[in-house]
Amino acid sequence: MTSPTDSGSRRRAAVVGTGLIGGSIGMALRRAGWRVTGSDHDESRALRALEVGAIDTVGTDRDAEITFIATPVGVVADMARHALDNSTGVVTDVGGVKTRIVDTVANPRFIGGHPMAGSEQEGLDGADPDLFAGATWVLTPTETTDPAGYAAVHAVVSSLGADVIALHPARHDALVAVVSHVPHLTAAALMSLAAAEAEQHTTLLRLAAGGFRDMTRVAAGHPGIWPDICVDNADAIVGVLADLVGALDSLRTAVAGEDRAALLDVLERARVARRNLPGRVVARAEELVEFRIPVPDRVGVIAEVTTLCSELGCNIYDIETVHSSESDRGVLVITVDPAERDLLRGALLARGYRPAVQGLAGA
Repeated sequence: MTSPTDSGSRRRAAVVGTGLIGGSIGMALRRAGWRVTGSDHDESRALRALEVGAIDTVGTDRDAEITFIATPVGVVADMARHALDNSTGVVTDVGGVKTRIVDTVANPRFIGGHPMAGSEQEGLDGADPDLFAGATWVLTPTETTDPAGYAAVHAVVSSLGADVIALHPARHDALVAVVSHVPHLTAAALMSLAAAEAEQHTTLLRLAAGGFRDMTRVAAGHPGIWPDICVDNADAIVGVLADLVGALDSLRTAVAGEDRAALLDVLERARVARRNLPGRVVARAEELVEFRIPVPDRVGVIAEVTTLCSELGCNIYDIETVHSSESDRGVLVITVDPAERDLLRGALLARGYRPAVQGLAGA
């Protein structure tokens, strides 16, 4: 089942799972000129993805350069291993929990991923080729990740408009418990509380103003993905929930004690932190700075450098690896914002790297 626009000259990708995220990836890749093959455990959904233009053909593609696994996290590992066995390209996923998946797949061609993007609409009805524009997309390289494979995934994901950061899988899971998983559970709990009250006071939900709606918006998301996420990331989620309960207990004490100073302190610190949430700053290509970092040909180098950049808050706009046939060393080439030049250079020097730095304007 191939569309009339199919061409052997186009770059090839595959998407396993043609719901909201998989459909959006397919649409974005097709718009960029890729030939996209898609599959789904529900064949009717794959056929609809073909109908709406999210994919070019239904099936599998052994020649796909990259395969995106966009299924519920409970089956990602199995689907990823199947894709690795049946293609020669790199494989990545979009699951909201990474440690178990990455540890289970354990293949240099697999790079765990998680786009921090979504929609209140479910499935293909919410699919949008611009879904990832400006969104953060986490990649989770490990000590065994193939550097060229990581660079390939980074390049494709960046081409979809996403800001790519690298985190260790366990670090990713700890952080998303704070910024994604517990907020979703909190919104669900608050929404359930309001709904229970509304059964006796029918005007309650009609009084819900902007703040309540904003805080509980995520509760409108599809519930089916969350049990697997909560099970796979249980330790981190339970820990953050305990911290949240402690923070709420402190607030309860302050309210009960009419402690205006304590309440004002908490609210002011929250206000400052909220205002300091980073926004997306896009530098022009000619303003970027290129780091050429000689690296030994050993496992773990790509993960070490990319996760260092993420911990420093340095966004990598582009990345590639250059290998030398005459030695056991290569060169990792990355481009970053000029404001991050000195911070990153100092951190690399402290870890024994000797980067050469130049502005692209003069290249």
